[in-house]
Amino acid sequence: MSKGLRTLMFSVAAMFACQVQADFYVVVQSDNPQAFITKKEAVNLFMGRSRAFSNGDFALIFDLPRDDPKRAAFYLSLTGWAPAKVNSYWSRLMFSGQSMPPQPLPDELAMINIVERNPSALGWLSQPPTNPSLRTILVIKE
Repeated sequence: MSKGLRTLMFSVAAMFACQVQADFYVVVQSDNPQAFITKKEAVNLFMGRSRAFSNGDFALIFDLPRDDPKRAAFYLSLTGWAPAKVNSYWSRLMFSGQSMPPQPLPDELAMINIVERNPSALGWLSQPPTNPSLRTILVIKE
């Protein structure tokens, strides 16, 4: 599959995902002392510009795989960037040795499982968390 076709497919998937589900929930374990974060702080954390919460505690950041349509929609809502631009950004940072992207997990269930077990973990979901072990610290709206 050509790069252009792949980019077009991700863009269409991102638009469709945003129309179906406009909100994303940035979550931490309920014992995490971080009460909330701003959208700017979320951008800094998920884009590798910061590796710590505003209180100075280390943040272990998790994400979905690069080819997941929900990930495309999440970054479009978070940064306004298309998937190709997000992937290009990470390629540059990794090549230069400046930063590594968030740890990818296979799906949102894996995200829930790892965040509920680790007070330093930060992740996101496409639905509000129903697990009492998780707490939403930011809702990202379209």
